[in-house]
Amino acid sequence: MLKKYLTVAGESESEIVIQKSRFITYTKRTETEEEAQAFIQEIKKKHSSANHNCSAYMIGEHDLIQKANDDGEPSGTAGVPMLEVLKKQGLKDTTVVVTRYFGGIKLGGGGLIRAYGKSVTEGLKAAGIVERSLNRIMTSKMDYTWLGKVENEVRSSPYPLKEIHYLEDVAVETYVEEDEIDSFTAWMTELTNGQAVIEQGEMVYREQIVTE
Repeated sequence: MLKKYLTVAGESESEIVIQKSRFITYTKRTETEEEAQAFIQEIKKKHSSANHNCSAYMIGEHDLIQKANDDGEPSGTAGVPMLEVLKKQGLKDTTVVVTRYFGGIKLGGGGLIRAYGKSVTEGLKAAGIVERSLNRIMTSKMDYTWLGKVENEVRSSPYPLKEIHYLEDVAVETYVEEDEIDSFTAWMTELTNGQAVIEQGEMVYREQIVTE
């Protein structure tokens, strides 16, 4: 599992008009090629009367699955420039579909490359980009007398607060990156004078917005 990677925050739709042609960009996070293909077919069905529904996607930790489709546009003028935008921004598990309704003015090869590239760039801005970082959920259980101090310190620390469980003892859950577990444990132990019981939980990806 990758320690960190970038992907789109969610599903989005955006539109630009170039020389009277409408370019509508659909963006979605897809973690398998099946999800990517299903999304592409969904948009094609929605815009079955469009001139083109071009697509590109990057799937997998090491970008092993990369596909681009011009859907009738001149070879190399749509899908590839769309894919290049995904590569340039370093995005993983991302699918983009650009629907074009022809406006009567031909753009030429260079014009199409710029148009599809710009469409994806705008689509990604609409979707927002997140960084997903691999974290261990650390649970610190303690007497309620420690809660005020610990909560204040955690909120101003580099360890993001996940949740507080109000049980017989209070349990404070925090996100901690794998290489910081020892330093976090030492910090929490010192903070509570050794009164906290610190347990390691599951590994999860924590998302942080990079752009929106």
